[in-house]
Amino acid sequence: MNLPDDLQAALADKLQAVSARNMAHVAEELSKRYRSGHASGREQDQRTFLRSREDVIAYAAYRLPATFAAIYAALVELRARRPGWSPRSLLDVGAGPGTAMWAAAAVWPELEQITLLERDQHMLTFGKELAPHARSLAVKKAVWQRVDLTEQWECNLHDLVIGAYLLGELPFTVHEEIISRLWSRCGDVLLIVEPGTPRGFSLVRSTREQLLVHGAATLAPCPHNLTCPIATNDWCHFAQRIDRSRLHRNVKGAKLAYEDEKFSYIAIARTQGRPIDARVIRHPQKRGGHVHLELCTPDGLKHSIVSRSEREAYREAQDLRWGSAISNKANDV
Repeated sequence: MNLPDDLQAALADKLQAVSARNMAHVAEELSKRYRSGHASGREQDQRTFLRSREDVIAYAAYRLPATFAAIYAALVELRARRPGWSPRSLLDVGAGPGTAMWAAAAVWPELEQITLLERDQHMLTFGKELAPHARSLAVKKAVWQRVDLTEQWECNLHDLVIGAYLLGELPFTVHEEIISRLWSRCGDVLLIVEPGTPRGFSLVRSTREQLLVHGAATLAPCPHNLTCPIATNDWCHFAQRIDRSRLHRNVKGAKLAYEDEKFSYIAIARTQGRPIDARVIRHPQKRGGHVHLELCTPDGLKHSIVSRSEREAYREAQDLRWGSAISNKANDV
């Protein structure tokens, strides 16, 4: 996939003022600082690794395309579980430069009202500068608020609430309170997206567990509201491919024209969505006239083998990919 044209134009307009070489240097330093924070476990330091406008520009060039791709992919799966549903209002918490806002507007162009909460002033300012390039009127007129999420904050109810790449940047001690606050501001659907790492998945799973106790319903990726069957030494995650622009390749020092962003997510709602029977949780393996599928089902994890002799089922299985939802008779393959 590619970034939407209007977002690409917005980024290009802001990035042209900084040389690619300088951005690459800053982006590398930024990446080192970020990894150091994760390695040390000092979660409180991770919230402040963006220290200047130059850091924010580097972040946008280095990470925004991939995070957009992950959020967009999660929203598309959410939309599939809620056909015909169209949120009118969006709350983007820990918004950064507004990546989730742009992704939501791409999935639901009819969005009318958007509120963004962000702590870092440089990031907030940069996000505001990108917004006028948007086709979406809601993005253009979005309300930005500078908020420290670890302190008390209030906000009106919104149909859709998104916390993307948020929990991993906050102290563990506030996670439960943050999720409770997000849920209290959620009129219908809450989406949490984190990196596709063991730690990222643990944050997603704990969010799911916390809210299911209060009667929430899982929309995606889970095909059930039961206890997660993934073992503690494993993690559930998915991947979305994003095409790299020339500038993106230069900043990352990359040769490939694409990258795969791995992510974990949970879309959880106040009411049930369209049910599915299974989710493909690994790359399907095709060999020897068979398709091997690793599935998450309401009955737990399942390894399924589809033979070429099962013509219709085999044809359907050939089209499945990592992350695909399986409905109706398709899960009998």
